[in-house]
Amino acid sequence: MKEIIKETLASLTDSGNLRSIPADGGYLRRIDLTSNDYLGIASRNDLAEEFFADFVPSGGAMSASASRLLARRQRAFSDFEADLSDAYGGRSALIFNSGYHANTGLVSALSMKGTIVLADKLVHASIIDGIRLGGAPFERFRHNDISHLSRLARKAVDNGLKPLIVAESVYSMDGDRADIEGLAEVKRACPGAMLYVDEAHAVGVEGDAGRGLCFSSKAYKDVDVVIGTLGKALGSAGAFAIMDDDVRRFAVNKARSFIFSTALPPLNIEWSRFVFGKAMGMNSEREHLKRLAARLAEILSHYGASGEASHIQPYITGDPKKAVALSRAFADEGIDVLPIRTPTVPPGTDRLRQSLSAALTTDDIERFGEACDKILNSDRK
Repeated sequence: MKEIIKETLASLTDSGNLRSIPADGGYLRRIDLTSNDYLGIASRNDLAEEFFADFVPSGGAMSASASRLLARRQRAFSDFEADLSDAYGGRSALIFNSGYHANTGLVSALSMKGTIVLADKLVHASIIDGIRLGGAPFERFRHNDISHLSRLARKAVDNGLKPLIVAESVYSMDGDRADIEGLAEVKRACPGAMLYVDEAHAVGVEGDAGRGLCFSSKAYKDVDVVIGTLGKALGSAGAFAIMDDDVRRFAVNKARSFIFSTALPPLNIEWSRFVFGKAMGMNSEREHLKRLAARLAEILSHYGASGEASHIQPYITGDPKKAVALSRAFADEGIDVLPIRTPTVPPGTDRLRQSLSAALTTDDIERFGEACDKILNSDRK
């Protein structure tokens, strides 16, 4: 087995796809385009100070010490789930340890007998793992191609199967947005179908009060499961699912990642509840992020990029080694932007992924533009 490990590492090195954990960046002032801290919450000491000024620690705050089904201390979880329910129109909420836990647990549980999973080609690896764990038949529809999804769904219904349609609202590597109403239209045409949308990169940023694209859509009632993350724009850890009460009770009994994981510490949940409430009022940060995104899109358009003016924007290199070299060149200019390579993205779409935060300034984006003039112009020669 060790020989296979060595061969695998050598192959990854030769192809330019060997990964390593970056060194601690410390407190040096650099322009960070790698973080998912979209609202800048994780970098705000004032919010942490406000939270701890009012927080009264209780016994067991530092650890749940058991899964939710066994833990004695439930108040932090139930209080936050009640807040989430209120924010999402009275639908039930369930907290998971991470977005990965939510997707692997729920998608696998919902992949029951008689179901076929129809997933967008670019859904996250956690969804793919959930599909594999569930064991139901599945097909992938072309990215954001509602017509292709509709054809697959009709075929599935004709074969006596009930589609579980799975998509993301904002895609993590391209920053483009799904057509929520188009997805819902396909779901409505299929008796017994369900629609599952992962809003990991939308919650906090998109929609009314940052509640995501689904809640702000006319088709919200048709989205059976909405996944939101707490570890990105909300500056905490964990994830939540919004669904009706029957689906929640089903998840509590069938989602193995929920049943068999020690729950997050109550302290963490208290912090998540605090920042979720703060984030709903951060309209100025969302507007600032939109302005940064518009300027970034303008800069990248000079180098052939044609993506949406989103808080996530890629510069496609098409080659992993090139992506690594460009990342190092930007690092030399005091700008952190990391290479994204296969299997995170399909082969031939290797890239630099620019991820914006409301903690960035207009000057930071202009500085990135100056670095692009120096690095990307040279790269194109």
